[in-house]
Amino acid sequence: MNPTFVQMWGTALFALAVLHTFLVSKFQHLAHKYPEGSIGENLFHFLGEVEAVFGIWSALFIIIFSFHEGFVVYDEHHAVIGGAIHYLESLNFTEPAFVFVIMCMAGTRPIILLAEKVITMFAKLIPLPPKMGFYISALVMGPLLGSFITEPAAMTVTALILLDYFYSNEMSDKFKYATIGLLFVNVSVGGTLTHFAAPPVLMVASKWHWGMAHMLEFFGYKAAIAVIISTVAMAFIFKGELQGKLIIKQKHDNYMVPTWWMTLIHILFLALVVYTAHHMVFFLGLFLFFLGFMVVTEEYQDKAKLKESLLVGFFLGGLVVLGTQQQWWLQEVITKMGDLALYFGATGLTAITDNAALTYLGSLVELSDSAKYNLVAGAVTGGGLTVIANAPNPAGFGILKGSFKDNNISPLGILMGAIGPTIICILCFQLIPSLDSLGGH
Repeated sequence: MNPTFVQMWGTALFALAVLHTFLVSKFQHLAHKYPEGSIGENLFHFLGEVEAVFGIWSALFIIIFSFHEGFVVYDEHHAVIGGAIHYLESLNFTEPAFVFVIMCMAGTRPIILLAEKVITMFAKLIPLPPKMGFYISALVMGPLLGSFITEPAAMTVTALILLDYFYSNEMSDKFKYATIGLLFVNVSVGGTLTHFAAPPVLMVASKWHWGMAHMLEFFGYKAAIAVIISTVAMAFIFKGELQGKLIIKQKHDNYMVPTWWMTLIHILFLALVVYTAHHMVFFLGLFLFFLGFMVVTEEYQDKAKLKESLLVGFFLGGLVVLGTQQQWWLQEVITKMGDLALYFGATGLTAITDNAALTYLGSLVELSDSAKYNLVAGAVTGGGLTVIANAPNPAGFGILKGSFKDNNISPLGILMGAIGPTIICILCFQLIPSLDSLGGH
């Protein structure tokens, strides 16, 4: 390993950004010491936004990069060949843009109501008290639907349902932390039934020729078993808090329920965005048409979640800028590990770096089939341990943080809530045989 000056700064700032995510509550506390609306209060509130962390530190990295390499470097033909601008243009910001668009679309009234209907339908089939049955259905069906509507959409829909039905003042903080940890883990593994929904799978599926059949055979059914076991176990741990009556959220008098054709149009927009997920120019244009449709059907819509979605996109964009600079040490670590060490190493490394970045780096080197499995399985297993571990996590964080004290969620609380479900995922991915071995192939 022989890192350049820029790579060393990139790694140092990445480490500081990770540390910053654990200190956001401190900044929020400092904000309360300043007069409401003052520059000091607004500054510390901004520094206390976990979604802003990587954007802030990546901006500092670009400043350092500009001083060392130049802001923009031209050749004799005036083509850009170096500098900070060239570096930014060499990066792929499609995933942050995709998460921004899909989060806005999934957070609309027609999609939320449709998801509630599906979850309610399955909840009625569960022979348990209504509140417990709805909780199990929401945290099983929501994340598993992520394999088809993508993980960012599943995270948004499930988090909004949890916010409406469970994250009230009546529920304990212990329940809230355990549930958000479970949500993050379930969404991370729940998108592995297909090859296009989970960011860490999306990064390698094309290069490694993994299709839907491969994902179901090696990952999907193990993930589904892990999600069901984890959710049922959590429901019984908190059965005391889930014994009460399920309170249906009351809508105000002028709340208009979308018609079937409006819901269908929303689904078509979502499907087109998912289908064109690799083509940012197209799906951003499509998103503008979608916003136009929302304006036309305004009385049937809730306010678009643009601010929350932009903050999440800002977070992921910063992660792309800084995460790319970690290749010099991550790639070295990945190639030196055996299969089992790679699985647990990926699970642990995912907690401090985005799991999609981890699998992308793994795709740059030659790996055996078993190493490929363990890298991706480890990456999705650890996707719930921290906010930065999986691309959709900031979306759930942004939606639910207002339900916690001081509008902030403790990173340690998320970690503790996710440990149990993560262990269950480890057991399922390591001990349950793949379908090809069951079939004797």
